[in-house]
Amino acid sequence: MAISNLQIANIFTDMAALLEIKGESVFKVRAYQRAANTIENLEDSLEGLVRAKSDLKQISGIGKAINDKIYEYIETAHISAYERLLEELPEGVLTLMTVPYIGPKTAYLVATQLGVKSLEELEAAILDNRLLTIDGIGDRTCQIIHRSLLEMRVKDQRTPIGEALPIAHSIIDQLETVCDDIVSLHIAGSLRRWEETIGDIDIIAVCRDPKNLLKVFTELECVSEILVLGDKKSSVIIDSGIQVDLRIADTAALGAMVQYFTGSQQHNIRLRDYAKAKGLSVNEYGITEVSTGIQETFADETALYNRLGLRYIPPELRLGLDEVEWAQDPIECELITEADLLGDLHVHTDWSDGNDSTEVMIETASDLGYEYIAITDHSAGLGVASGLSVDRLRDRLLDIRKLQDKFSIKIFIGSEVDIRADGTLDYPDDLLDELDIVVASVHSAMGQHSDVMTQRLISAMNHQAVTIVGHLTTRIIGQRPPVQCDMERILEEAKRTGTALEINSSPERLDLKDIHARLARQMGVPLVVNTDSHDKLGFLQRKYGIAVARRAGCLTNHVVNTMSLDRFTSYISCPKPDRDAIFVSYAMARNN
Repeated sequence: MAISNLQIANIFTDMAALLEIKGESVFKVRAYQRAANTIENLEDSLEGLVRAKSDLKQISGIGKAINDKIYEYIETAHISAYERLLEELPEGVLTLMTVPYIGPKTAYLVATQLGVKSLEELEAAILDNRLLTIDGIGDRTCQIIHRSLLEMRVKDQRTPIGEALPIAHSIIDQLETVCDDIVSLHIAGSLRRWEETIGDIDIIAVCRDPKNLLKVFTELECVSEILVLGDKKSSVIIDSGIQVDLRIADTAALGAMVQYFTGSQQHNIRLRDYAKAKGLSVNEYGITEVSTGIQETFADETALYNRLGLRYIPPELRLGLDEVEWAQDPIECELITEADLLGDLHVHTDWSDGNDSTEVMIETASDLGYEYIAITDHSAGLGVASGLSVDRLRDRLLDIRKLQDKFSIKIFIGSEVDIRADGTLDYPDDLLDELDIVVASVHSAMGQHSDVMTQRLISAMNHQAVTIVGHLTTRIIGQRPPVQCDMERILEEAKRTGTALEINSSPERLDLKDIHARLARQMGVPLVVNTDSHDKLGFLQRKYGIAVARRAGCLTNHVVNTMSLDRFTSYISCPKPDRDAIFVSYAMARNN
């Protein structure tokens, strides 16, 4: 069975955690963390590179030790150093670390002092109050851990889009490589709607030899189980555990089938009700005039929607909300696209926890056609991210100012600054005033009561230097729940204070989520689509953030970093209370 990059990345993530428990140097721990991040985002297959005897040390973030371990794993299916670490540490440590709010050191204490090896034993230790005997765990933390356990137990077994989308594209690439009869392949379902998690992968094909394509599909190397092998559809389970369905469509009816299987169910219900009022019936084969029984077929979705008297509804908007009314508006309004972004305002380099140099990150942004970029390495409060001390940040200011002469793209000097538990920021005001961009983010004390967290975020937004609040709810999809806060109050304060809110494009975050971004748009809160890139490949993740913005109904005028350099510079240069007026005037100008 093929060895995926993700498998290898997960091992190095585990090794970093185990080394941290052992008290190894922070530099060694970071080396494994960086390697894991690099490998997870690598486009080329490591297994393929190893089989070709490539020198992996040419890849940024992979040194000799990592290179040798990758070769060892692919050639033997083992990494001896990893297995020694597992033997040296108590059983169950890695299992305990899957629970939000249990880090490496806490997991070690729970395993050694309480003998807990499984999640069931952890829950028993919570219920009989033994967990409270562990240093650093009080009643509040114990409650949070218990809540996280319960959420993990009932969590819908869905796959994050960041994992599902590459898999779908890989399957399509494999089919197109081995089957010459394919006319076209189309992703449908929740994946095409860019939902943050998906239940299964839906693919629709037009093919000259359907029977052969369906057979080839079931024989792909990644297939672990065949559920259905039919004349018009095949369903399989692949080795990652995801179900993939492949359906055959006729060219003449492709539009109707793609529309129907893209969904959502709520959208299709609304569309059927709308059609019914016009004397029409809609299904996966086309549109039927009820009075005559005559059915029309549609080769593309635009023609189908137009037949109903609607503008084309982008898949991201097919939520069963107000998209049918939106499509009846005669005024054309195009949702934001990747091409509309003119800058990225949340980027990390190897000065903190990034993998690539400042120059590489700037060059990549320039190659993407951006007019500006903000370098925002972490502040010192987040120790595990090697944040910059006051002195290191001052050195950083000088270095970036020198770099500006080398690049035509505008480089803004910034920082991702921790919002401390009491709402204060991690740098003194005089230093913050020297920065062009301040992304204020929560990275600690995430279990605070909703009222406390709400006030904490509002306090940060009221600071004159804070440009953006980053990944506001701090969630990690499927791993860490969002913080508890009064979102409506926060959005009101963001609007009042002239503070932009980030849509973080990292596929494991997507924070703000679409429903919050939609509410922000409706309230006139300025939004920013950032990648939070930690290496040059991270810029490619902007597609996920753009998808969230599109699901929220955002046009370019709702997103600050679609502004031209001159307009954006004016925006951040004026006092915060005046920024809302500039943003509103920008929105009105784009609308006209």
